[in-house]
Parts: sequence; structure tokens; C-alpha cells
Amino acid sequence: MKAMGSRKSGGAFSFGKSVSDNAWGTFLTYLEYKLARRHGQLVKVGKWFPSSKKCHHCGALNGDLGLSERAWECPECGAYHDRDVNAAWNILLEGIRLLRAGEVAGVDISDTVQFRCADGTA
Repeated sequence: MKAMGSRKSGGAFSFGKSVSDNAWGTFLTYLEYKLARRHGQLVKVGKWFPSSKKCHHCGALNGDLGLSERAWECPECGAYHDRDVNAAWNILLEGIRLLRAGEVAGVDISDTVQFRCADGTA
């Protein structure tokens, strides 16, 4: 899961951000609780991880990608990406990388599921 910030909502009241932060925090608490009951753990990917701009096939970064661009073609390998689907793949792969590297506290990776890409790479 990618760590998310929240924007301050406009309007006459200034508690919009605190309400949003509280709701997000409550959601994460419930999610961690449910995962713990199933012997899982929430893996948080950094807020600034370039999930949308990184090609999940070759790892190249597309620094020119604007917020309005919903699909793009990798300049290195030519793979065509839907922005959101590509971001989801990158978040999954980064979470797996963090687990394998032992960068997630309290996780024994010996019992984790092994994922493979469609091309057979890990």
C-alpha cells in the first residue's frame, strides 16, 4: 500500500484535513487488524515512490509524465501502460522487494508467497 497524504479540503471550516487524516488512519488501523488476524502484515511503500512514472516491465522512469496523461508508452522498452494499472503493479512489486530485502520490521519472509511475472522473472 502506498503511503498517502491528503489535501486540505476547502470551505468555511478548517477541519477538513484532520477529518480526512482521521478517516485514513482509522482505515489503516482496521486493515492492519484484519491482516494480523490472517497472519499478514501491511507493507507501506514510500509516499514519493514514483509508482505512476516507473515502467513495471523494465524499470525506466518517464519523468515527462503529466498528471493529465492517463496512458503512456515506455520510451525504453515500448510497453504501453494505463497509468493506474502500472502504478498498482509498481506498488505490488516494491512491496515484494521491501519484504525480500528485509526492510519491513517483524516479517519472516521464509513463509511469504513467491510472485512471478508473466515473463517468468521474479
